[in-house]
Amino acid sequence: MIRILLAEDQHLVRGALSALLGLEPDLTIVAEAADGAAAVAAARTHRPDVALLDIEMPVLTGIEATEQLRVAVPETRVLILTTFGRPGYLRRAMDAGARGFVVKDSPPNELAAAIRRVAAGDVVLDPALAVASLGAGPSPLTERERDVLAAGAGGASVAQIADRLALSGGTVRNYLSSAIGKTGARNRTEAARIARDNGWL
Repeated sequence: MIRILLAEDQHLVRGALSALLGLEPDLTIVAEAADGAAAVAAARTHRPDVALLDIEMPVLTGIEATEQLRVAVPETRVLILTTFGRPGYLRRAMDAGARGFVVKDSPPNELAAAIRRVAAGDVVLDPALAVASLGAGPSPLTERERDVLAAGAGGASVAQIADRLALSGGTVRNYLSSAIGKTGARNRTEAARIARDNGWL
C-alpha cells in the first residue's frame, strides 16, 4: 500500500482528489493539509511514501514545503500537482527536490500512475511542460531579486519592501532596477507579472 499525504488549500479540490485516489486499491491517504507548513508537520508525524503537494498554498508554498521535506523527511518523495503549468515552476520544484510534476487537468488514472512511479523511485514530469522548461532556460533573477519583486508585488513602496526584507532603500531600488532590466519590463509591476507568468516567483 502506498501511503500518501495530500496538501491542497482548496477544500473542494482536496476532497475530490482524496475521493478519487481512495478508489485505487493500492493507494491510501494517511494525512491531509491545507497549507505547506501543515504538510511538513503532517509528513513528520505520518512519514508518507509520497507527498502530493499543490504549488500555491498559504504559509509555505509547495516548493518551500518540498525544500523542508527533503531535510525533515527525506524518505518521502514529493509529487507536485498544480494548475499552474509554468516552466519556471517545474525547474524550481525539481531543484527543491521534487520527484515529479503534473498538472491538475491530467486524467485521474495518469495521476495515480504518477504516484506509483514516484513511489517506486522514478521521476515523473508532464511532457509538454518539460519541453517548455528546457526551451525557457533558467530564471535570470537572483534569489534577492525574486524576494524584492515578490515583496513589492502588492504595490508596496520601496520603504515598505526595505523594511520587510531588512534592506536599505537604495539596495531595494538596485534589485528592482536589475530585475526590470533582466525581464525586459518597463516597470516593477510588469517585471513581477513577467516573473510570475514564467514561474520565477
